[in-house]
Amino acid sequence: MAETILDKSLYRFDEREPSYWEATICRPKERILQSTVNAEVAIVGGGFTGTSAALHLARDYGIKAVVLEAGSIGWGASGRNGGFVNIPASKLSVAQLVRRFGLEETKRFFAASVEASKLPKTLAAEEGFDIKPQGRGWYTVAHHPNRMPKLRDYAENLRNHFQIPCRVLDADEFRSTVHDGVEAFGGLHMDVGHALHPLSYCLGIAGAAERRGAELYSSSPVLEWGRDGRRHRLLTPGGAVLADRVIIATNGYTSDRLHPSIAGRILPAISNILVTRPLTREEISQQKWVSESPVINTRTLVYYYRLLPDQRVLFGARGDVCGSVQSMEQIRQRMSSEFYRIFPHLTDITFDYFWRGVVALSQKLTPSIGQLGDDETVYYALGYQANGVATAPYAGKLVANAIGTRRPVSAPLPMAGLPAKFLVPGTRPMALASAYAWYRFKDWYHDRKALS
Repeated sequence: MAETILDKSLYRFDEREPSYWEATICRPKERILQSTVNAEVAIVGGGFTGTSAALHLARDYGIKAVVLEAGSIGWGASGRNGGFVNIPASKLSVAQLVRRFGLEETKRFFAASVEASKLPKTLAAEEGFDIKPQGRGWYTVAHHPNRMPKLRDYAENLRNHFQIPCRVLDADEFRSTVHDGVEAFGGLHMDVGHALHPLSYCLGIAGAAERRGAELYSSSPVLEWGRDGRRHRLLTPGGAVLADRVIIATNGYTSDRLHPSIAGRILPAISNILVTRPLTREEISQQKWVSESPVINTRTLVYYYRLLPDQRVLFGARGDVCGSVQSMEQIRQRMSSEFYRIFPHLTDITFDYFWRGVVALSQKLTPSIGQLGDDETVYYALGYQANGVATAPYAGKLVANAIGTRRPVSAPLPMAGLPAKFLVPGTRPMALASAYAWYRFKDWYHDRKALS
């Protein structure tokens, strides 16, 4: 049932992405579905959402779930991202959220986001696995001096309306407590979240789910979804699952052919990551890299980066909209040039890893969690707006709670309901390219205007 909205090279489910995370983890042996099995709940997607839903169903409600993953567990964005546990999962500003959903629902949304950010350490402690946490909170760095007023306003909003601990750092404080560089003009520290090893986290949840009674199958894509009486029948290359309920947990890799109610609603966007060789003590000292907390800059098309446990630097960016091998090489070169420009003391550094993956955006600009209106036995949780490390496992838990209690999904309004369909779904990559061009112009114009 796979469909290639982007280049086919991004959908090679039989190949694991050669990431730093894959290189620093020991995967357990995985199973492939080779028979017909029965389950109360079938889950399509073996990433953060699917594994978390399976764990909470089995552990908290004694409900058997079967997870079907087209690749390996954590094959998609769950095992490829930068490992940033940050909030909120939205591309809307606070003012936009309040205008659209009201202040009280926006408060609920931020409270849920904070709760979601605590889940990694909670699950790791409860289930006994290692997420390799780093840092305390996370930083937004002003890449230009003119971004500081907005950061100050945002910090005031966070403190006054949402009781989120944060503080503003001027340029000198940021450079002395986080890192130096040509784009370090101050920043905002939010004392929520941290960094972690995302694949270790996903596999930890998956292992806990299996120990609790869930069944997880890799290399088992859903080829056909039909009915067998009142039950759902999900056909894979080697077998089938008969289930009373189904959770769609495929996020950025959601095929338009999976279910008609989901088709055309998700915009897959490519995120690209470079990881350096280990830095020497002298190199770290020259760049004044002090903090292990993750950092995101204030560009509309963000750069994000962090210092890893073995003294490497992870550096990520958007920008590629088709995913071809040629465009991949172009984005790799552009990212390395930008890295050297931003961190001038590291221009002799080489890169040991480069990989990419797909995150899920939508016209809604907030996550989508709920039940289908035309079939309440089908649940969905997707569209995390590139904030899945914190949000996806929490969304899986919310869906599991709804199934276990036989109540509607309890999510704040910004998280509830499906996003609108794109008017012409086939033009989504072109729409994203237009948006990126506009974002680059906005950043250029905003920074240039400040200098005039």
